[in-house]
Amino acid sequence: MSERTPGAVAQAIGPAPVPAPVPAAATSPVSRPAAPLAPRARLFPALAAVYRAQLSRARVSRIPLLFVATFQSVGIMVLMRGVVDGGSEARAVVAGSSVLVVAFVALNLLAQYFGQLRASGGLDHYATLPVPPASVVLGAAAAYASFTLPGTLVTAVFGCLLFGLPMGGLWILAAVVPLAGAALAGLGAALGLLAPRQELATLAGQLGMSAALLLGVLPPERMPDPIVWARDLLPSTYGVEAFARTFAPHPDWAAVGLDLGVCAAVGVLSLAVATWAYRRAAVR
Repeated sequence: MSERTPGAVAQAIGPAPVPAPVPAAATSPVSRPAAPLAPRARLFPALAAVYRAQLSRARVSRIPLLFVATFQSVGIMVLMRGVVDGGSEARAVVAGSSVLVVAFVALNLLAQYFGQLRASGGLDHYATLPVPPASVVLGAAAAYASFTLPGTLVTAVFGCLLFGLPMGGLWILAAVVPLAGAALAGLGAALGLLAPRQELATLAGQLGMSAALLLGVLPPERMPDPIVWARDLLPSTYGVEAFARTFAPHPDWAAVGLDLGVCAAVGVLSLAVATWAYRRAAVR
C-alpha cells in the first residue's frame, strides 16, 4: 500500500506559498496619486500674452469709445477758449484735457471692465488658468493705458494749435501717458474689483473721471484752497503738471521729473492694490 496520503504529499512539497499582500493603492482607484498639474506660467510671458489679448480686443471694441474720449476733450478745449486767453491757464487747459483722455479710458473703462468681468464670472475663468494674478492686472492695465496714446496726442496737438502753444515738448507724452496711465489704470482696476456690485464699479469709475475732469482741466489759480488740496490727491494731477511745465519758455525739468516720479510711485502702489483685490475676488 502506498504511503502517498494527502498529509504525506503536503509534507513532501513543503508549506503552501503565501500570496504577497496587494497594496491598497493598487486596488482602489480613489486613492491613486493625483496627476501633476501644468507648471505655473512665469510672470512676464503671461503678462505679454494678456497684454496682446487685451490690445487686440481693444482694437475692435474700444475705438469708438476712444473717439468719444478724444472728442470730449477737444470740445472742452473749444469751450474754454472762450474764457481763457493764454498764459498758464491755457497750459493747464491743454494739459488737463490731454490727460483726461487717459483718465476716461484707463480709469473709467477699466473699472467698468473689471466690474463686468467679476459679475459675469469671467474672473473665475482667469482664476483657473496657471497665470500669476499680477500678470492679469498688469496686462489689462498696460493695454488700456497704451491704447490712449493716439487720442492724447491728437488732443494735445489740437490744443497747441487752438491756444498758440509750442509743440516742442510734446515728446514728454511718451512718459506722461504710461506713468499717469499706470496710476489711473491701477486705481480703476482696484475700484472695479473691490466694488460689491457691477453698477457700483461703473459709478465709481465715472465719478473718478469726473474728478479728473473738474480738477485737472480747470486752472488751479481759480480754485479755492480746499479744492486745490483735493486736486493734489488725484494721481492724474501730477501728469497734468508735468505736461503743463513743458510749455514754459524754460521748463523746470527737475519739477517735471518729480511729478513723473509721483505718478510712477502711485502707479506701483495702485497696481499692487489692484493685484491684491484680484486675488481677493478670485478666491471668493
